[in-house]
Amino acid sequence: MEIIIHGDKLKITSAMKDYIEEKLAKLDKYIENSENIRANVIVKVKGHEQRVEITIPLKTVILRSEEKQEDFYAAVDKTIDKLERQIRKNKTKLMSKQSKTSYDFNFESIKVTKDNNDSKKIIRRKLVEVKPMSEEEAILQMELLGHDFYMYNDSETDKPAVVYKRKDGNYGLLEAE
Repeated sequence: MEIIIHGDKLKITSAMKDYIEEKLAKLDKYIENSENIRANVIVKVKGHEQRVEITIPLKTVILRSEEKQEDFYAAVDKTIDKLERQIRKNKTKLMSKQSKTSYDFNFESIKVTKDNNDSKKIIRRKLVEVKPMSEEEAILQMELLGHDFYMYNDSETDKPAVVYKRKDGNYGLLEAE
């Protein structure tokens, strides 16, 4: 697995890099052709908190986990454990999804822009490429990313839709007319 490590407000030492690489190697057993996969790791510092974010764009899904701890090594451990739990929890869904789909996510196509006007309402804009998929695939992708909602193109109707997690634990669906 190719590992890209970025430090936000800190310098990544060789010990930190070695530790991240050692821990990410645990995931190789779950991922086919792991040598062709790129893991993006961002380490941030805010006060005494160390935040570790790992994103792994695979062929059909994006695995993502983020944890914050006072200790860098504990944050890495928790993030890796969270990713491993996601993979194990969704193993059957991921296997069936992989056999049904043939498209590939392009992680570089996601552009983040900051809005510099005086508006207090929108603090961040994000442009994403919307892929065609079923409701079940969208729910799986939302869960893997750890988000409360996910935007996609419904493969049956070819219209934009948003699936979201409700407070009662169920899911909601917004469809365009």
